[in-house]
Amino acid sequence: MTQSQLENYLWGAAKILRGTIDAGDYKQYIFPLLFFKRICDVYDEEYERALEESDGDLEYAAFAENHHFQVPQNAHWNSVRETTVNVGMALQNAMREIEKANPDTLFGIFGDAAWTNKDRLSDGTLSALIEHFSRHKLNLSEVSDDKLGNAYEYLIKQFADDSGHTAAEFYTNRTVVKLMTKIMNPQPGESVYDPTCGSGGLLLNCALHLKDEGKEYRTLKLYGQEINLITSAIARMNMFMHGIEEFQIVRGDTLAQPAFLENDELKKFNIVLANPPYSIKAWDRNTFVNDPYGRNIWGTPPQGCADYAFQQHIQKSLDEKNGRSITLWPHGILFRDSEAEMRRKMIEDDVVECVIGLGPNLFYNSPMEACLLITNNNKPEHKKGKVLFINAVNEVKQEKTMGYLEDAHIDKIFQAYTEFQNSENFASLVTKGDLAENRFNMAINLYVRPEKNDVQTESFSETLEKWQQSSDLLKINMEELFSVL
Repeated sequence: MTQSQLENYLWGAAKILRGTIDAGDYKQYIFPLLFFKRICDVYDEEYERALEESDGDLEYAAFAENHHFQVPQNAHWNSVRETTVNVGMALQNAMREIEKANPDTLFGIFGDAAWTNKDRLSDGTLSALIEHFSRHKLNLSEVSDDKLGNAYEYLIKQFADDSGHTAAEFYTNRTVVKLMTKIMNPQPGESVYDPTCGSGGLLLNCALHLKDEGKEYRTLKLYGQEINLITSAIARMNMFMHGIEEFQIVRGDTLAQPAFLENDELKKFNIVLANPPYSIKAWDRNTFVNDPYGRNIWGTPPQGCADYAFQQHIQKSLDEKNGRSITLWPHGILFRDSEAEMRRKMIEDDVVECVIGLGPNLFYNSPMEACLLITNNNKPEHKKGKVLFINAVNEVKQEKTMGYLEDAHIDKIFQAYTEFQNSENFASLVTKGDLAENRFNMAINLYVRPEKNDVQTESFSETLEKWQQSSDLLKINMEELFSVL
């Protein structure tokens, strides 16, 4: 199959579910089935190869050393395919048997979909799905890791398109991911961490970035944590589908129970990339006041917005000598009054290296403009005491209701970041003193404004920033007035 044929074939499975379950639930069933079929077909391929090598020695062909994963005979795809009654139960039992047979790698990977609920999925529907997947072999000789991985990413995007508001749980705009990875520039042997990893796209792209550059990507150490069970399972499957086997992705609440610890402290990483959930209100602020891991380095965020709890977790997780991070945020973290003191301490610590304002419509079902906050624990001498602001609001291609970054946009932004100097209407180098004069307000339009097109209208974030700036100015004037009185 060509890449396009493979993608259409896989998407055809989702079409079978149309009208039976909500589009947002497709991922609970399609991804586990796809992974189940893949590992069974690869197991068969490895079995046949070992059989040929050993001149028909059945016992040798079944040795664990000859297989990526163990597939018990009664848990094979073909066994389930022969089932016509209680198909959901047969699927569930097979998946659990495979998890038990591979406890170190596959435990819990198939999620917790309600396979036995016939009110949701009848035997007929499940049998139709199984027959659809049975039409083609998904072994390595027929479908390479790269091809299947690309098709898997295609499915993630299609599910995001189809499910709308649920997309943010597990999908980050892939062109933004490419920009973030390029800026972080991971190197062989480094450790990379995503505390809210979703479907694992940011982590995976770091490995693929090295692979594209012809560097040794298998030595990259990948770590992720994700609170949602099915999404964390999707992330693990995503890695395996791309041929990545050296990784740790753990399900759990990063703020309440961080998964990666060393000597009762947060584990340190060379790189952190993240697209955290925005402005969480339901989090344990009281515990964070006396955080056992010392993450409140700049203070405790307000109950109604946990953004700086995540940002401080990220900073605390960075290697003290060469740690660097890039985080995708809404613009509010740059200027909100409730976080001003934490922002001041962050800037005074001189870890902020760059702030990049991105264009609109890079998120599903939202015209919101986002920004990238980049920190570095080892800023070069020429960057110390300075922050580069890049206003790339115009560097975006609009297609229907969705925006994306073309290669030319990514290259322009990356070049400005690399050059780290002023560029008219695009980039501005600002000292800590300048930031202090503006009360550590990092609203991008305070420092660099993009060149206006005749037809361009002011964005919501620009209007909000202007309002915030005028509000700050009013406060200053009022304080001066009352000090005189």
